[in-house]
Amino acid sequence: MEPHLQHSVTDSVATVVIRHPAKRNAMTAAMWRALPPLLDGLAADPAVRALVLTGEGGTFCAGADISTLRGSPEEAQRLAEYAEEALAAFPKPTLAAVRGHCVGGGAQLAAACDLRFAEQGALFGVTPAKLGVVYAASATRRLVSLVGPATTKYLLFSGELIDAEQALRTGLVDEVLPEGELGKRVAEFTRILVSRSQLTQAAAKEFANGRTDRDAYWAGQARGSGDTAEGVAAFLERRRPEFTWSVPPSPASPASPASPTSPTSPTSG
Repeated sequence: MEPHLQHSVTDSVATVVIRHPAKRNAMTAAMWRALPPLLDGLAADPAVRALVLTGEGGTFCAGADISTLRGSPEEAQRLAEYAEEALAAFPKPTLAAVRGHCVGGGAQLAAACDLRFAEQGALFGVTPAKLGVVYAASATRRLVSLVGPATTKYLLFSGELIDAEQALRTGLVDEVLPEGELGKRVAEFTRILVSRSQLTQAAAKEFANGRTDRDAYWAGQARGSGDTAEGVAAFLERRRPEFTWSVPPSPASPASPASPTSPTSPTSG
């Protein structure tokens, strides 16, 4: 089977699966190119209220397919950065469900998600120092925001892998689950996410990501949404709220800067 990104939507949760089992789900150039337009489509789908990123089988993603770095490492890095930024900009809650290796570009993708749940036995590493690659400034800043400057330097300087428990202690992951329990917990938590107000989630995501200049915009959205009135009424009436505000459509991501006309890898629903 050719390396590709598989996606599906069930109960308002989109699941994107990285599939390249021959190389522990390493991302090829075509897979990096495919991710931003795939995310655009899922973001525009009103049925999607949350997104889970995971890898096929027992591995999340072992990074970039190293064979793609031989021709043009700069182009490969641009593709990875572009995909990472598209994932970070996804307007609905995102969660990385991590089993096995989450290394290099895989760790970059996981860090771009809002939340990271890992199974015991997972291993994390940021490994550009093993290849002589300069890690992107945007990815470095995102890592610092998660784990702080000291752990960021430890990971980037050494390229060493850390286990799930250490990742939890440093803030790289939010929950660690026993073997065999990750899927159940992700399903349980995403059911919670899709039941909550998208208005609250979207505003909180922007504010947490540094967009503190949008207070007036979100105040206006809150006044016109009806979500607050519904939430209060549901609380007083002891029923589940029916929130109606949804993320407005946004422009599609521009073509990949590395190869605007290159075909993307196949995706399957």
